[in-house]
Amino acid sequence: MAKKAAKKSAQRAGKSAASAGKPRKKSAAKGKGASAKKDAGLEIALERIAELLRRLAAAYPNADCALHRGNAWELLVATILSAQCTDARVNMVTPELFRKFPSPAAFAQASLPAIEEEIRSTGFYHNKAKSISGAAKKIVSEFGGKVPETMEELLTLPGVARKTANVVLGVAFGKAEGVVVDTHVLRLSHRLGLTRADDPKKVEEDLMRIIPKDHWIAFSHEMIHHGRQICVARKPRCIDCPLETLCNAADKTWTSH
Repeated sequence: MAKKAAKKSAQRAGKSAASAGKPRKKSAAKGKGASAKKDAGLEIALERIAELLRRLAAAYPNADCALHRGNAWELLVATILSAQCTDARVNMVTPELFRKFPSPAAFAQASLPAIEEEIRSTGFYHNKAKSISGAAKKIVSEFGGKVPETMEELLTLPGVARKTANVVLGVAFGKAEGVVVDTHVLRLSHRLGLTRADDPKKVEEDLMRIIPKDHWIAFSHEMIHHGRQICVARKPRCIDCPLETLCNAADKTWTSH
């Protein structure tokens, strides 16, 4: 009797183990439904991004970098100067700056006080002068006097982080290695619900995941123009905004939905 009971018990345990390894039909169907909802949500998101890009391109068909420059080196210097400073102010400073120091070699040979005197009105001029001088010396000594054309090499230059490198690569060389994230792009990306991150690097990563690569360069220019003209920081002009129906920001000044 004991042997028979033990045999039945073992058989029941084997059946339980076998059935545990098989997926239940009901659970499988539920999982499939969840996946379908996820795919549908992604499709809607992609449609929204496509419409956002279409409207930005229509509103700012000739959007370009506002910094005046004659070559990649001048753009690099102007971008460094634009930190915590308006592009308009930088454009006032650079003509005389580049007249006195027309090349990376000229900047490399110039004294820090001489550079500082020319860029004083852009603010933080001590640090900016050090960055420009250091970048010039490295470009002359390691890159043959020419601004490097890769992200990795640009990031080795003093004063150059991803934002500056993306500006130079996109504007001077037409290379889309990332998305420029300045204060306007950061602010508008939050308002449009494109990211929840605050760190510019993480914001860039989020944007690179949802914006097609062939739009990365134009997208930044268009967002910057939109941030200056319509979606301003303190009181966005929502009633005039071509993106208004795609935006659910909490600080909207007017809404149609």
